[in-house]
Amino acid sequence: MPAALTSRLQISVALAALLPITASLAGCQPPHPAGQLVVASKSTLTSVDPVDVTTVGGLQLLSAVGDPLYAADAEGKIQPRLATALPELSADGLTATIPLRQGVLFHDGSRFDAEAMVFSLERFRSLAKLGYLLDDRISSVQASGPYELKLQLKRPYSALTALLSSISLTPLSPTAYRLHRSTSLANRFVGTGPYRLASSTPQKQTLLPFERYWGPPARNQGIHLVTLSNSTALFGALVSGEVDVLTSSGMDSDQQRTLAQRARQGQLVEAIGPAGEISYLTLLSDRPPFNQTLLRQAVALSLDRPLISERVSYGIREPLRSLVPPPLAGSEPPAWPAYNPRRARQLFRQAGYCQGQRLTLPLTFRSNVPADKLFALTWKAQLQRDLGDCVALEISGVESTTAYRQVADGAFPMVFFDWSADYPDPDIYLAPMLACSQAQSDQCLKGNAAAAGSFWSAPGLQAQLEASEQVEGPERLPLLQLLQRRTAAGAAYIPVWQVAPRAWAQPQLQRPVFDGSGRLQLQSLSVR
Repeated sequence: MPAALTSRLQISVALAALLPITASLAGCQPPHPAGQLVVASKSTLTSVDPVDVTTVGGLQLLSAVGDPLYAADAEGKIQPRLATALPELSADGLTATIPLRQGVLFHDGSRFDAEAMVFSLERFRSLAKLGYLLDDRISSVQASGPYELKLQLKRPYSALTALLSSISLTPLSPTAYRLHRSTSLANRFVGTGPYRLASSTPQKQTLLPFERYWGPPARNQGIHLVTLSNSTALFGALVSGEVDVLTSSGMDSDQQRTLAQRARQGQLVEAIGPAGEISYLTLLSDRPPFNQTLLRQAVALSLDRPLISERVSYGIREPLRSLVPPPLAGSEPPAWPAYNPRRARQLFRQAGYCQGQRLTLPLTFRSNVPADKLFALTWKAQLQRDLGDCVALEISGVESTTAYRQVADGAFPMVFFDWSADYPDPDIYLAPMLACSQAQSDQCLKGNAAAAGSFWSAPGLQAQLEASEQVEGPERLPLLQLLQRRTAAGAAYIPVWQVAPRAWAQPQLQRPVFDGSGRLQLQSLSVR
């Protein structure tokens, strides 16, 4: 069959496949009032309570219906929001005093004040899946005045302001949550944000402007956040005009590339936010075969990131040789070595391989994440091509919830994960992988490093991590770089790529805007 005819046939089949998808979307989406916009993603929300929310889509919702004490602007600089100034620290760095904004109302009309902030923080500490964000740093919270918050820290923490920019810590109305102080409220949210949550199901949330909002009003008349089940449905809904804005979370790379091409041709408007998500390999360091540092270092040298990034994502997922994504402090210069098959072969030989004996590298990936499987298959082919006489990659997939549940048990010799930080600071990338409360030599027996599945530590590493948390500015940079170099030498974690959030809008809309935490500013979406 001629190539041109084949191409036309493929296009016709693809369009035919999209028709029922877009028709289905149109059937379940009644016309919305003028000025309201439809924003689509792949994120299904089972709860809108901050104590439950951990996904990108959930945090995106919270950023529209809630306010943080501080927020990162588009340049990544932390600015006061519900606080009116940066924290005032005591001489020993253990007490932080924060003045709060007056005249702020919750969506139920009740008043925001220091007592409401204490209520929300204490509720988050006791209930939240991410409660460790506070418990690892803060020993107590109290209202030292009607509009003054006082935090007692466990040790000085230079990233405190960044931590308090986490949208997970958004205040909730004590009146509305009076009966849910110790239980989750899955389908209702009462906060202080520019939108109020008018209705919520796992597949759709309707946001309407809060008329008594303390800050600049939303530039649209409302947002409908809708969930579609797969990348093809999302792509078709945007192309057909059924949705106004589409976010990249859950989108396949080939369709992202096509949307970027359409944007360059003026058919769409594209926006790219700061990279906050990293993907990395975790190697189980306390048992064979990866209890040998030599072998872990050989694996780190065996990864051709530029090739893998191009073949898996057309370069959309940028190669990464740091656990901290640029431009955050400590990300440069890259600590992990670049691809070096010659040096990798030398190390494999020192370990007894490449001379008639091949090492089997067992890799587990999340079977429900398409990019993970593509990574595994691409790396397997690359290793076969370049180091096939030394190693063979044996891949297997498990569903992501199973992987998360079993990783702390040491179930996976090598596993591929990603991590999205809730606020832009190096510590939120390093501490979840490196912190260790009980270590023995180069093994972590208890702490984050054990929970992350590497069980790796090094003498003095925890002290260096804590030291990096207590200073800021130029004094902090060499400590962050040292931590990265030591972690790279241990090679229990191997960064692979970073992911920047993207959004595409219909051409009649203004270009979408991301904040410094990589979330779309829904209140800024508007028609040109």
